[in-house]
Amino acid sequence: MKKFPNDFLWGVATASYQIEGAAHEDGRTSSIWDDFARTPGRVYEGHTGDVACDHYHRYPEDVQLMKELGVQAYRFSISWPRIFPEKGVINPEGFTFYRRLITELKEQGIQPAATIYHWDLPSWAQAEGGWTNRETVGHFLQYAQALFQEFGDEIPVWITHNEPWCAAFLGYGEGVHAPGHRNWREALAASHHLLLSHGLAVQAYRDMGLQGQIGITLNFTPTDAATSSPEDVAAAARWDGYANRWFVEPLFKGVYPADMVAWFEGQVGSFDFLQPGDLATIAVPIDFLGVNYYSRNVSKQGTEHELLQVDFQEGGGPVTDMGWEVHPQSLLQLLRRLEAEYVGRLPLYITENGAAYPDSLTDGAVHDEDRISYLQQHLEVCQQFVAEGGNLQGYYVWSFLDNFEWAFGYSKRFGIVYVDYETQERFPKDSARWFAETIGNNGVKVIKREDFT
Repeated sequence: MKKFPNDFLWGVATASYQIEGAAHEDGRTSSIWDDFARTPGRVYEGHTGDVACDHYHRYPEDVQLMKELGVQAYRFSISWPRIFPEKGVINPEGFTFYRRLITELKEQGIQPAATIYHWDLPSWAQAEGGWTNRETVGHFLQYAQALFQEFGDEIPVWITHNEPWCAAFLGYGEGVHAPGHRNWREALAASHHLLLSHGLAVQAYRDMGLQGQIGITLNFTPTDAATSSPEDVAAAARWDGYANRWFVEPLFKGVYPADMVAWFEGQVGSFDFLQPGDLATIAVPIDFLGVNYYSRNVSKQGTEHELLQVDFQEGGGPVTDMGWEVHPQSLLQLLRRLEAEYVGRLPLYITENGAAYPDSLTDGAVHDEDRISYLQQHLEVCQQFVAEGGNLQGYYVWSFLDNFEWAFGYSKRFGIVYVDYETQERFPKDSARWFAETIGNNGVKVIKREDFT
């Protein structure tokens, strides 16, 4: 069996609104996801995160389960409205929960890795325009500084934002995520303010003299053209600009991609939200880049995506319960591209990778061979990238628990641990045991399809 480097980090990942519950306890106020979930027709069957996985009360059990699986690092996010339930007002009880969680993790030998923003913007901030309002950048900075002050010496790894593409473009442009707006000018302003707030938070972390690592997590969707026609190649380039380059280029090159600026300005007008010095702030050096990868797109000229004039077609491979093609080769190509074009030797971490499947619990067991196959294939290409000399330093599976899957509610299961939402009982799936063995081996145990029968 081929091994990963001895210091390769093995982790699991979650997000606050998706697992914590306790939506109205200990001073927490509402977030845009609380509001979105309560808007009829927005979330599958009206599901909400009010209870979710009840991690807020069950975290000792969950951390113990991580320990039993051999997990070395836990990536979680902090709920902004727990810390700042009102504008400018800190809630000490919000800190208390996370301090207990961090203490529990450390007692079990698990490294905490905190995401500052995983989409749960306080409702009070959205009432002032949310991420379309430049003042939200200042609110985020205040929030980040409060976290650094409270936990800066306790948490060695910080992620400023998770997938700002989703927060901006799905939330303010496509309308399928909170706050559910459909305004592309708002979406572009939001994308800029999210990136600007990242840069300011990194500067604040440095100014405080903290000794840990700080970076950002971006989601990437490698894009192939459906045909070699100039129209389809151009459509794929636009999708790549929208899904990938719009965020990675300002972070590492200090500019927005010129082709996309021209395209967007032709659609929504000038970028009056961009101010002098902003791009230099966005491009402040970071310690690592988090990479979230699930699938690729196959794009062609069309009208399905109105802003970009792009259509999509199936790639031809097997798909997950989300309808996403299983295409591990695109992850390898992505990692190679990031290192060659953007990050150089900056450390990379896979901060999310996983798959939803229609799991069923039978006699306390979940036999999720499709998920094992998915994880195995993607870890094999991670291992190939490392063998080529790529600076990939860790892998966090998404997700530790089945959870509230945003607009899909509880209808999609990404976890390696099954959650019975009626009883809140946890059941490690076969994939959890496979992942535990992978961690123990520090290498990928290859399981063939016939091994499941």
